[in-house]
Amino acid sequence: MQKPKKRLFIKIERNMLPQISDRYPFLYLERGRVEIDDSSVKWIDSEGNLVRLPSALLQTVLLGPGTSITHEAVKVLTASNTTVCWVGEDSLLFYAVGTTPTSNTRNLRHQSKLASTEKSRLAVARRMFSARFPEEDVETKSLSELMGMEGLRVKAVYERLATEYGVGWKGRSYIPGKFELSDMTNQIITASNVALYALITSTVYHLGYSPHIGFIHSGSPLPFVYDLADLYKEELCIDLAFKLTYEMGGIYNRHTVAEEFRERVIESNLLGRIPKDITSLLGEP
Repeated sequence: MQKPKKRLFIKIERNMLPQISDRYPFLYLERGRVEIDDSSVKWIDSEGNLVRLPSALLQTVLLGPGTSITHEAVKVLTASNTTVCWVGEDSLLFYAVGTTPTSNTRNLRHQSKLASTEKSRLAVARRMFSARFPEEDVETKSLSELMGMEGLRVKAVYERLATEYGVGWKGRSYIPGKFELSDMTNQIITASNVALYALITSTVYHLGYSPHIGFIHSGSPLPFVYDLADLYKEELCIDLAFKLTYEMGGIYNRHTVAEEFRERVIESNLLGRIPKDITSLLGEP
C-alpha cells in the first residue's frame, strides 16, 4: 500500500475552519476559484465543492496552482486586512503578493527603525550570527569579520557533508538561468534554496515585515529573506543536497527533491519557528 503524501498545507474542509475564538495565519488553496456571494468569500474547488471562508479570521491566503480569484473577492479580503499571496505548489515558489494599503505597519516601522542606524543594524546582525558561533564573542566583531567567519563555516560544512555522504565536491557554483550546467549537488542546493526563500517570503509578508530591508545582506532583491534563510539552510538545504546526491545515483529528480524538502520543513516546524526567530532577532515593536 502506497504511503499517503504528507502535505505542507493540508486540504481545507468545512470542519477545519476556525471558530470565532481562533485565528488562522495561513490558508493554502489550489485548483479552484475564490469568489464572493453577498459579500461572503467562498471557495469552489475543482470538484464543485463549496466552502465559505471566514475572511475576517484569515491573515494570509496562499493561492496555489490552478486557482483564480475575482476582483470582488480581492476587495473583500483586503477590506479584512487579509494578505493574498500567489505561490507554487504548497507555497514552495513565491510569485507575488497583494496587501491592503490600510494594513498595520507597526512591524514594518520597527524593522525600518532598526535598519536605519549602523549601531542597531549591527546589533541585529550580531544576534543572527551568535547562534552559529556560540564560542565566539560576536559583540567585538565587525560585520565584515562576521561574514568572513560565516563563509569559512559554510565551506567547512560543505566539506564535512561531502565526506560524510561520500560525494565529490568542487565548490558552490550556480549560473543564473543555466540551472542544468551545475552538478547535481549544486542543483539540489539551488532548488531547495528557492523553496526556502518562497516560504520565508510568504511568512515575512504575513507578519507585516518587509523582505527588502535586511541587516546582513544588501544590494539584492530580498535581503531580509536571505538573512533569515541562512539560519535554516544547513539543516534544510545543504544536508539534503548531499544526502540526495548519494541516494539518487546521478539522476536528478525534482519531485524527489521537492518531497524531501517538504518533509524536512514539516519535521522542523519551520513555519512555527520563523515568527519566533524574527521576534527574537528584532525584539517586540
